[in-house]
Amino acid sequence: MERRFKVYVYSEGDLPVAHDGPCKNIYSTEGRFIHEMEQGQGRFRTTEGESAHIYFMPFSVTWMVKYLYKPNSNDQNPLRRYVADYGPHASEGNPFLYKNSIRVLCNANSTEGFNPQKDVTLPEIHLLTGDTPEELVTPPPFDAPRKYLGFFAGGLHGPIRPVLLKHWKGRDKDLPVYEYLPKDLNQTYHSFMLNSKFCLCPSGYEVASPRVVEAIYAECVPVILSENYVLPFSDVLKWDAFSIKVEVSDIPRLKEILSAVPEEKYRKLKEGLQVVKKHFELNQPAKRFDVFHMLLHSIWLRRLNFRVVHSA
Repeated sequence: MERRFKVYVYSEGDLPVAHDGPCKNIYSTEGRFIHEMEQGQGRFRTTEGESAHIYFMPFSVTWMVKYLYKPNSNDQNPLRRYVADYGPHASEGNPFLYKNSIRVLCNANSTEGFNPQKDVTLPEIHLLTGDTPEELVTPPPFDAPRKYLGFFAGGLHGPIRPVLLKHWKGRDKDLPVYEYLPKDLNQTYHSFMLNSKFCLCPSGYEVASPRVVEAIYAECVPVILSENYVLPFSDVLKWDAFSIKVEVSDIPRLKEILSAVPEEKYRKLKEGLQVVKKHFELNQPAKRFDVFHMLLHSIWLRRLNFRVVHSA
């Protein structure tokens, strides 16, 4: 792929929606990918459309929502019109593009139109300052004891988190679960992760959660509490080698399930985290095997899975 794959980036479109994206928030991956394609080393980019394998429409869904969508209106027409004019819910604005484009989406929900045969999951990576939080850059030594069995703190939204908090909020000192971290604690959110064996990653409004990647950075085994989420790079990564999937119906048994993980298996899961961590890192400039290259590899594979269906 590295030697052959060529991407043509459309020059059409105006700032801020096109040719830009968020680089310092929960959707940092989107902005960093756009910036790398537009301003990076250029190894994959070609200015010759005839030699391209794919054609990239560099508009930001995050900025579309920010600048084109009226909050609480439920009116998606401005988003659809923009996509229909430019080129892919928002991509449904142009049925031809919806059917024939490879969409790279954070909300990779298989019940909401995400097709894992042709679409690509964009992992959510929350970089508040644009860089990986310092606490997560160097996690504790492999054999360092971790005080907590598991941990979660986050807003009460979506259908799964209320179930988690109902059963575990304030119930067990070995499994601290908060809606939000109390301000009088002497620990930060990331320090809890670094001191926990397992990090609970429930879906919120969307199936994706930035906690998954944060947990990987912290070498805290992610516990996936989600339904219909197509995990990032699952066509090449064995998620069961570095994470645990727990059904929503089994949330009342969380402590029992996590406590029953044998020490040998837990160590194998941690070893798996150390192996895959590089695939979820954002680098400037991009480096081999990092998240930018993993996304391109996923796109490279998807282009082999379907043929363009021309409209009548």
